[in-house]
Amino acid sequence: MRRHQDSHGATSYPRTARVNRVLQEVLAEALERLADADERLRMATVTAVDTAPDLRHATVFLSSLGDDVALALAEHRVVLQRAIANEVRLKRTPHLEFAADPAVVAGTRVEEILRRIHLSTGDDEDVAGHASSGPADAPGEDRRDDLG
Repeated sequence: MRRHQDSHGATSYPRTARVNRVLQEVLAEALERLADADERLRMATVTAVDTAPDLRHATVFLSSLGDDVALALAEHRVVLQRAIANEVRLKRTPHLEFAADPAVVAGTRVEEILRRIHLSTGDDEDVAGHASSGPADAPGEDRRDDLG
């Protein structure tokens, strides 16, 4: 059986990868429904799911996992597992654990470092590398240089 690397570096089997994708979709939809009733879940976004090969455990990675979101997810864990049981045909429903997505955390850290560098150097470029428009770049102004 062919194995491959999942998004978090662990070796998994093709069936586990398919289960991860399906669980991500089901959990994203279930969280969207729960967010209507629980405001703490409004900003929770499922970025990935990593299921153990025996399907007994699954780690759900979220874009951000503050204390209030973690508490809400713990309260609604059983409801989320029930959504999986109702929508996905599996031998067993995995026990869900929640974690902040390390890729999002690393990306946020890189953005913060770039922001600090930008502030310390005082460049006229923003973090994305685009020149910022100053007062002379007002919309509608013709900025042709007279060369002749």
